[in-house]
Amino acid sequence: MQKKDTVIIGAGLVGSLLSIYLSKRGYKVKIYERRADMRKEKIVAGRSINLALSDRGIKALEEVGIMDDIKKIAIPMHGRYIHNTDGSTAYQPYGNEGQFINSVSRGELNKKLMDLATQNGVEIFFNEKCESIDWKKNEITFENCTTHQLSTINYQLSFGSDGAYSAARLTHQLQHDRFQYQQYYIDFGYKELNIPAGNNGEFAMEKNALHIWPRGNYMLIALPNIDGSFTCTLFFPFEGEPSFASLDTKEKVKSFFAKTFADAVALMPTLEEDFFNNPTSSLVTVKCFPWVREDKFALIGDAAHAIVPFFGQGMNCGFEDCRVLNELIDKHTDNWNLILEEYQQLRNPMQMRLQNWH
Repeated sequence: MQKKDTVIIGAGLVGSLLSIYLSKRGYKVKIYERRADMRKEKIVAGRSINLALSDRGIKALEEVGIMDDIKKIAIPMHGRYIHNTDGSTAYQPYGNEGQFINSVSRGELNKKLMDLATQNGVEIFFNEKCESIDWKKNEITFENCTTHQLSTINYQLSFGSDGAYSAARLTHQLQHDRFQYQQYYIDFGYKELNIPAGNNGEFAMEKNALHIWPRGNYMLIALPNIDGSFTCTLFFPFEGEPSFASLDTKEKVKSFFAKTFADAVALMPTLEEDFFNNPTSSLVTVKCFPWVREDKFALIGDAAHAIVPFFGQGMNCGFEDCRVLNELIDKHTDNWNLILEEYQQLRNPMQMRLQNWH
């Protein structure tokens, strides 16, 4: 079967990994990304929840031969380190001795995957927003976010990997008469905070652990970074008492954290600034069907199945999408009618669509 010229919409984690899989198979791959090249610009703080890379994600990276590269920017976490309200702590290992998940910065991982993609011949075009898709002509129109010029490109195979708020999915949805879609926002948001490294780059807490401050219906977590810092995330109600709405002054933030997260706040010199400078972001779950169009288009990753981040499965599930798709290419020898049909059956089974729809 012909190796189709492929366009991937979205150069995030899943789109970049998918491009590596396909390019290693001899496919000509181009990625169009709405954002600027994060490798050349400072990543804006506040939306970079650290990721927990687990076995299902690791297996996908190993299968395509890049896990050794990713290990260089990951920190093993052998268990949970629980911080109780009374100041006591408890350690809960993950599984048996030697088993662990990995902390990795979303931004650093994305940049590394982009680098590996370009090393494998993938072309990435930045500041290109998906405007529309003509399913009959197999054409995608992009608007350059800088010049506002429109460009239309042809594709033989295309993937929508542009995240939970996917423009590719919206175009697919609006031009499909039986598309089922549900998005659900929970009543909690998240905010990024920071525990910096010590003077000599040392870690202020146990390095090889996922730190959690469970407090009933909200929690603070902290994951280690390779520079000695911890990226913290507060999962917290939007409204009520306490909530993001009620903590509306620096004094209230300082008082609340001192009472609720005492051992953490002692390590957070920029707490008040981070709290008010970093955005409060929402948490959404997305379910939809169908994901594919004939032999030429599929949704993948969060564009197909967004999951709230505190489950720690969004990236791993998206990486697994890539691995399963790769296995199906072998199984069906590049017959994309069969590949995409079975991909959808395996990754979005009928019982899940019907039983878990509400």
